[in-house]
Amino acid sequence: MDFIGAYSSDNVLYMLEGFLVTIGVACIAIILSFLVACLLAVVRYARIPVLSQCTAVLVEIIRNLPLLLIIFFVFFALPQVGLKMSVFAAAIVALTIFEAAMVSEIIRAGLMSIDKGQIEAARSSGLSFIQTLRFVTMPQALRRMIPPMVSQFIALLKDTSLTVIIALPELMHNVQIVNGQSVNYIIPTYLFAALLYFIVNYALSMFARRLELRG
Repeated sequence: MDFIGAYSSDNVLYMLEGFLVTIGVACIAIILSFLVACLLAVVRYARIPVLSQCTAVLVEIIRNLPLLLIIFFVFFALPQVGLKMSVFAAAIVALTIFEAAMVSEIIRAGLMSIDKGQIEAARSSGLSFIQTLRFVTMPQALRRMIPPMVSQFIALLKDTSLTVIIALPELMHNVQIVNGQSVNYIIPTYLFAALLYFIVNYALSMFARRLELRG
């Protein structure tokens, strides 16, 4: 093991550049997947004829597919029908599709957990379905969803490592490049990557716990 060589300034900076890509892709995918998940969850929660059933089937199909298959499909299959995109865009699209399906179930469960008496009281007071959702149901559901939501987003951050298969220059991709210089770098670089993942994910867990206690 060569810690000194593995942790040279050039190697560390190169791995950190990859980690910044990891964080960037994860943040964009988190925002997009949350927005799409909210739409999917509300459609299912509203029980709109046909549309809700179709949405449920779509969500279940995606949830039961491996993320790696979705990454392959977006990057390799979609160009066959004219939808070619960059590695960066393909990674975001694939992660968004997969995580939106997962998060939508968390949001739907949160909405379903709200006491029906509160919903009926809100509707009887003159609030529309959308107003009830906005002012009564969703705020309470969001507080209950914080722990599982953060856990899913932490999983998303870790799942970005799968995009190494399409050569996205994220953390694990750059770690592999550094490892190519010497077999003695393998353990030091993997330990460095593990430390970076742990710091960010632990910070997210602590943030979620603080929000939960405050709520």
